[in-house]
Amino acid sequence: MTQNASLKIGTRGSPLALTQAIETRSLLMAAHGLPEEAFEIVVIKTTADRIQDRALRDVGGKGLFTREIENALLDGTIDMAVHCVKDVPVERPEGLALGCHLVREDPRDAFVSSRWESLWDLPEGAVVGTSSVRRRAQLLHRRPDLAIVDFRGNVETRLKKLEDGVAVATLLAVAGLNRLHMSGAVGRPIDTADMLPAVGQGALMIERRADDAHVAELLAPLDDAATGCQMAAERAFLAVLDGSCQTPIAGLSEIIGNRIHLRGEILRLDGSEVISASGEADVADAAELGRRLARQLLDQAPSDFLVKTL
Repeated sequence: MTQNASLKIGTRGSPLALTQAIETRSLLMAAHGLPEEAFEIVVIKTTADRIQDRALRDVGGKGLFTREIENALLDGTIDMAVHCVKDVPVERPEGLALGCHLVREDPRDAFVSSRWESLWDLPEGAVVGTSSVRRRAQLLHRRPDLAIVDFRGNVETRLKKLEDGVAVATLLAVAGLNRLHMSGAVGRPIDTADMLPAVGQGALMIERRADDAHVAELLAPLDDAATGCQMAAERAFLAVLDGSCQTPIAGLSEIIGNRIHLRGEILRLDGSEVISASGEADVADAAELGRRLARQLLDQAPSDFLVKTL
């Protein structure tokens, strides 16, 4: 990087995505003693941002939150991209690398309601808003009496829908609320024993061109080994299940000493059935643990259990 060429950081344009890009910029500035002017944050609108009148599960396909950003990486418009891990498909475009993980935030879901304290306090038939098929299936598995409505949009949009009475409660990622400094006023974390989060929830990864050694060197001090190990386990688990944001799959890993522990589950879309498993391994075998746990679930599941997407 020269004094006349800024490093371009690509991101979606939501307040949360911008906050995450700014966090990445601040970490790079601190790691290398660079001024803010050495970086430029470039906002890129993705397919998921453009489609607001339909549930994303009706659109099909993968990469709805990342495709346009990755294209910008490949054509040189940007030098790196900041993604939420849970939005990134396990199948990667040729020429790109996901070699840097920031320290993971709280992976839990948060229950959000101005009237009720928890999922269990909701009255029978209460309307809950979510656009996540995982959260929908988990909610219906625990509370089949609830009415679930689609809740698209960023955090602020969904909170406004609550205000407007579209639903009496919703679920949001604790990590996003923390990054937006809204957790204390808005959400109540749900124990992972009650609701297992999405694979990769709370973690950010930085994507770059595979042959860009300069950017790889700049990102190296930001890479958190523990988070990388967790993502190796969780994304290997997801890869075997052929999962995407359209399939009800949940998984969470934890490192204790030199061991990694992984819990995972798959659900029917209507929440009528859930299959779960857990296991542990040495941290060096994190990815193999993920694959092994996924195969255990597949061995237990009927052939029609997982919903495949295009």
